[in-house]
Amino acid sequence: MIIKDETCFCEQVAVARGLNGVGLALVNPAIQSLVADYTDHNTRGSAFGWLQLTGNIGSVIGGLFSIMLASTTIMGIAGWRIAFHIVALISVMVGALVYLFAVDPHFCNSESDEQLVRKSAWAEMKGLVAEAKAVVKIPSFQIIVAQGVTGSFPWSALSFAPMWLELMGFTHNKTGLLMAIFALASSLGGLFGGKMGDYLSVRYPDSGRIVLSQISSGSAVPLAALLLLALPDDSSTGVLHGLVMFIMGLSISWNGPATNSPIFAEIVPERSRASIYALDRSFESVLASFAPPVVGLLAEHAYGYNPISYGSGVSSVVSDRSNAAALAKALYMAIAIPMLLCCFIYSLLYRTYPRDRERARMHSLITSELQHIELERCHGVGDFYAGREDATVIDIEYGEEELDADDDEKALMHHQVEHSGSLR
Repeated sequence: MIIKDETCFCEQVAVARGLNGVGLALVNPAIQSLVADYTDHNTRGSAFGWLQLTGNIGSVIGGLFSIMLASTTIMGIAGWRIAFHIVALISVMVGALVYLFAVDPHFCNSESDEQLVRKSAWAEMKGLVAEAKAVVKIPSFQIIVAQGVTGSFPWSALSFAPMWLELMGFTHNKTGLLMAIFALASSLGGLFGGKMGDYLSVRYPDSGRIVLSQISSGSAVPLAALLLLALPDDSSTGVLHGLVMFIMGLSISWNGPATNSPIFAEIVPERSRASIYALDRSFESVLASFAPPVVGLLAEHAYGYNPISYGSGVSSVVSDRSNAAALAKALYMAIAIPMLLCCFIYSLLYRTYPRDRERARMHSLITSELQHIELERCHGVGDFYAGREDATVIDIEYGEEELDADDDEKALMHHQVEHSGSLR
């Protein structure tokens, strides 16, 4: 009977976790898209850095709060159940606040909704699918996704870090403190990296963000070697471990807010940002989930990790230290090799990013002009500007340079500007 109840409970928890994952999968890309819409290329990195900082701090606070509630009982209800209810209540409150006060910049002009060209849901879906197919073909998008797969692998492998610390002899409290230090440093590093990315993107538009991410991913290799291989496998060096973990967390967490998220916002159509962020996260999450099994296989079959014997005495301590060394080597391999690949993959953006960014800007201009012309045709406002004294007609003339394949968009833009002028 007890086994049956436990099986039923596990199934209920699995269903709840699955539904929670669906909710997060819906929310996170939308939040990233809104952040990208509300900012420009000079402040976008800082905004994503603040998003990473607040998210990580919230995770740390929530984890500590749930641990404190776990051993308590409130009104006859177990504390861990209360934690679930509190999360649900906060989610409902945040959803209500977003519904009441948040404004989507794409739909902020509600009074002019009559002027918008209505499309059916099926037409909208077909348009999104077509845009997604077009975005997947963008070279910079492919490079960032490949980088994200390799770059997220080490972060997933770090799930073994608490086990490694405890095998060295750190207590549960000290292990939790060290991991909290690493999480705090990663949060601050995201904010610092975002601000530095904005600064370098102004001075070096074509390469600033890319260089910063190569520094961040490259620094992970020596810092991980110092932490996992150079420092002694002894719990008495907690201060040194904490210092190195803080520096490492501060240095290797720049890629997302400094480079990946801002570049995504610049190379894809605005209306497709949410779906593209979701597509990127799906690729990264699925492939990064293989990191923990890889670390376990390396530790056990390549570096001599043995199952822990929970006996007491010197032999148990010696076995734990040996396993800690084996796990450290496996962790280093799971961090160093993907980070080196990540650093190399970033170098490909030097060639593709400037071209894809300019193509996206031209596409945005063309789309805006086409929408303006369509509105004039549908609503007959072509004569609206004729009687306005403050109306200005801008004639754009291009030189007599020979048009090639790369100038098709310029020629199309020129034709549309002239056509718009004739309507006016």
